[in-house]
Amino acid sequence: MNTVAATSERPLVLIVDDDEAVRSALQELMFSVGLDAAGFASARELLDTTLPDRSGCLVLDVRLPGTSGLDLQQQLASTGKNKPIVFLTGHGDIPMTVQAMKAGAIDFLTKPVRDQTLLDAVTAGIERDVTQRAKARVARQHVDHYKSLTRRERQVLHAVALGRFNKQIAFDLGISEVTVKLHRSNVMRKMHAMSVGELIRAWEALPAELRGEDPT
Repeated sequence: MNTVAATSERPLVLIVDDDEAVRSALQELMFSVGLDAAGFASARELLDTTLPDRSGCLVLDVRLPGTSGLDLQQQLASTGKNKPIVFLTGHGDIPMTVQAMKAGAIDFLTKPVRDQTLLDAVTAGIERDVTQRAKARVARQHVDHYKSLTRRERQVLHAVALGRFNKQIAFDLGISEVTVKLHRSNVMRKMHAMSVGELIRAWEALPAELRGEDPT
């Protein structure tokens, strides 16, 4: 299995094109503006490569040997690898463009393309990836915090998220209002929330399967 060295924290642009000359030219373009880049001749070559956990984006041809660029886009999305994609092809048409953009592509560019136009699209892709990765890190933190809650604390959090008052929560759970306040305080501390607003935002950032679980 191939690997791409994690030599720095600079963004990494992954270029998938079966034309070696195109790959080399695009890599040189990325290097010229301070971006790292790695080239792949096919979707399979990319998928078989161990990639470092770095921000970046894909520059992807549509017509590739084996799995097409559009199929690769769908495959990556289905496995949760939503790395932003800039399509760059000499064989594009309107239906392809619509399909790619509906699936979340940053842009669909046709060769030959101005260097600055491509770099603008790559920059937009990297910025989206940085934002997505930051949100994912926060979500993972919220999940870790949530898993530290006891069953009763999860019940209280769920009730607070539904807008229930302490008195109502106490009645629903068959405990005293003082006990509800104690659990609520523990939830705030464990979820690292300084206000009810922050607590609700943390709750809403949890995966749907956690928010939908039965805390009883």
